[in-house]
Amino acid sequence: MDPTLTVNGEVSFWHAALGGAGATRPALPGPTDADVCVVGAGYTGLWTAWYLSRLDPGLRIVVLEAAHVGFGASGRNGGWLSGILPGSRDRLAKGAGGRDGVLALQRQLRAAVGDVVAWTREQGVDADVAVGGSLAVATTGAGLGRLRAELAEERDWGASPDDIEELSPDAVNDRVRVAGAQGGLFSRHCARIQPAKLVRGLADAVERHGVVLHENTPVEVVGPGLARTPLGDVRARWVVRATEGFTAGLPGHRRDLLPMNSSMIVTEPLDAPVWDAIGWQGAETVRDAAHAYVYAQRTADDRIAIGGRGVPYRFGSRTDRGGATHEATIAALTTALHRLWPATAGAAIAHGWCGVLGVARDWCPTVAADPSTGLAWAGGYVGDGVTTAHLAGRTLAELLTGTDSERTRLPWIGRSPRRWEPEPFRWAGVRAVYSLYRRADRSEAAAPQRAASSPLAVLADRISGRP
Repeated sequence: MDPTLTVNGEVSFWHAALGGAGATRPALPGPTDADVCVVGAGYTGLWTAWYLSRLDPGLRIVVLEAAHVGFGASGRNGGWLSGILPGSRDRLAKGAGGRDGVLALQRQLRAAVGDVVAWTREQGVDADVAVGGSLAVATTGAGLGRLRAELAEERDWGASPDDIEELSPDAVNDRVRVAGAQGGLFSRHCARIQPAKLVRGLADAVERHGVVLHENTPVEVVGPGLARTPLGDVRARWVVRATEGFTAGLPGHRRDLLPMNSSMIVTEPLDAPVWDAIGWQGAETVRDAAHAYVYAQRTADDRIAIGGRGVPYRFGSRTDRGGATHEATIAALTTALHRLWPATAGAAIAHGWCGVLGVARDWCPTVAADPSTGLAWAGGYVGDGVTTAHLAGRTLAELLTGTDSERTRLPWIGRSPRRWEPEPFRWAGVRAVYSLYRRADRSEAAAPQRAASSPLAVLADRISGRP
């Protein structure tokens, strides 16, 4: 097979596999009123609309989407329905409930994995869901040390061996044969999904429950009681900003969330002898323990989809539309694919794409609703947004309807992290940090038995504030 890239961009492979991306719903016909206006038809916005429609069926709910359903990270991500808690537990513990609050957030997030799986079955949404857990693999001694530190932190925060366990090199390879594996971790709280199938199925479901969804309707201003578009204003008691990685494009929000870029490639379907060599017979998602890590899944149609940071950030918080990614990034991801699974060396790369995810300055997510202004928002999922967005949307719906629950008292409610630095410091800082991470990875790979992480990575963590 020819390892030449076939398709670059076109939003993502996930959409292309469904016949291509594009708007199928009418744009906003003109000014209108609603009880709740949701800005953004990704996971956060649509889960908010879904739970609002269930909690109060009489609400008039309008969802506005600049392009089409799942245009952002919800239709471009790695397909991990994961119980990973984004951000720093210690930082989140400074919020409501302290340590107990963080433990409650962990429980809710892990439960949300099962909730989404159950929802797809109840609603008849075929999203290629397979509950296989998640495998983190170290191919260097330094990476293994980081995984063991991660396990120690999980234990300190109450995780049991049923939640997460350490694996020997042989135990790693019993699941997935990774070249040079020195050990790993296995978490049971993860399922593989096809992201575009999930977000499109969710959009169909909210419409069946009376929610009005307008595509090709860009929102230019979000303010108290108002979402302003070129097609007319939507006035509502509540306006929900569910824009995640695209938040910086709204006036007044340029420095709230940094749009971090992530890229992916996917192979052609692999032949049986290749899978026999890899031994990846389950539905585990896989990540490595490098600083500039990669993440992967075996798709339902027997491909490997693998992603990583690529060009991490564009000056001025710019975002692209088509999803085309750089040749150097495609080459780097292909090299990583072949390094982890040498049997893929002859596999064609069918599609490459990229997208943005939202990162707060303290690397922790936030859910908030301000009754005095009628503004609500959620985001900052740091790349772990598939499950987190479900929990955030459910929580927003409860906050907006005055529904008291354990979710409405979680420590990520109402946080106000400091804003990102202005340009050019933001751009220079992000580029410098990821340059240090890549140099650290090269240094550690050159000495795979060395146990200590590279000092370059320690410096990058201090500069970035990354937990």
